[in-house]
Amino acid sequence: MEHSAQEVTVHHEPGGKEVVQKIIKTTVILSVITIIELGMGLAMYAWPMAEGLKLFLKGVIVILSLAKAFYIVGIFMHLGDELKNMIMTIVVPLLLFIWFIAAFLWDGNSWKTLRNTYNKPAVENVAPAAHGAGEKH
Repeated sequence: MEHSAQEVTVHHEPGGKEVVQKIIKTTVILSVITIIELGMGLAMYAWPMAEGLKLFLKGVIVILSLAKAFYIVGIFMHLGDELKNMIMTIVVPLLLFIWFIAAFLWDGNSWKTLRNTYNKPAVENVAPAAHGAGEKH
């Protein structure tokens, strides 16, 4: 009895021009987003601007960085081709982790603010000496 080995292919990657076009498209998209981020970052330090505008630019940079991360995960890790349930098993814990970090930072800042408000250092609690109290006449 002779058994012949048979190859089982689960995923087939397209070949030829399709792969090259996908790589070029991905490179251009990630490069454009990166150039925009760098331009905004350099603009914050090159020109004087209001703190509110700086905060807005930092928020846009964070959002663009997250967009790049999701695009990289979708393209290079082939997560964009997966089933929705598989995507949710990866994305939901990631979002919970991000929420966890934000909650800890918020709680830590609140604790620091309350500690500094109600627990003043001993130097601030001491009344200043009266004028001429320690002098001999």
